[in-house]
Amino acid sequence: MTTPASARSRRHPATSLAGIALRTPSYVLTGGMAILFLFPLVWTAVSSVSPRPGTAQAEGFGFANYVTLANYQAGIWVYLFNSAVVALLTVVLTLVVSTLSGYAFARFAFPGRNLLFMGTLAILMVPYATLLIPLYVLLTRVGLQNSLVGVALVLTMFQLPFSVFMMRISFEAVPKELDEAALVDGCSSASVLGRVLLPAVKPGLITVGLFAFLAAWNDFMAPLILINDTNRMTLPLAVSNLRVQVQGIIDYGATEAGVVILAVPCCILFLLLQRHYVRGFMSGALKG
Repeated sequence: MTTPASARSRRHPATSLAGIALRTPSYVLTGGMAILFLFPLVWTAVSSVSPRPGTAQAEGFGFANYVTLANYQAGIWVYLFNSAVVALLTVVLTLVVSTLSGYAFARFAFPGRNLLFMGTLAILMVPYATLLIPLYVLLTRVGLQNSLVGVALVLTMFQLPFSVFMMRISFEAVPKELDEAALVDGCSSASVLGRVLLPAVKPGLITVGLFAFLAAWNDFMAPLILINDTNRMTLPLAVSNLRVQVQGIIDYGATEAGVVILAVPCCILFLLLQRHYVRGFMSGALKG
């Protein structure tokens, strides 16, 4: 009689070899793509501390380029604060509006619902730059031009089509029986949303918030058009202005330091939230 241990010893080598043979192409492909995407970032980080003529770090390795960036005009902390304010306002406004909109589109039937939803998605078909000038005129009339709040409002508007779509499919992936059970227990529509549905659509909320943060943190066009005060510039705009020094000579060292500082928060957030990010995108696929 064959013992379980001997049976496992006969099956394990073949199974392992077959599994390795099947997984090797995917390992090679994903490893190659990881190297392809990480190489520019690693190269930039190394170059920002490497010696280069014409930069603050002319000899030896060090952080002189970061010192140059830190002391540029109002200082890097001012620009980091401005970028953080714009990004956080954009995330909060996007989450609030898209959550309420997605809940309404997914759970309530009202006249013109589909037409209004398609109109919201139609914003995606309008080129980003073509709307900035009309928005600049509008914000000037309401007193929000050259304001971080104005920039956040503009970025929120451009995030809403994707965010509303994502939250609608996230709510639709949750069975309606949960709503009905909560309503039978005496909950209002607001209580159903806050106590039942929001925990269920947490991956979608994280996906929307992460997208909004990345877009607002790295956006260059909206601050360029709407901000004309150097003390209110966001970090991408400050890094762009820092690039060109005397007689048009580009300070590559300080520029690379700025790119690294811009990329670090995005990488950290994505690594921390990637599991929820993937689940948020899968929520619509799992509907029904």
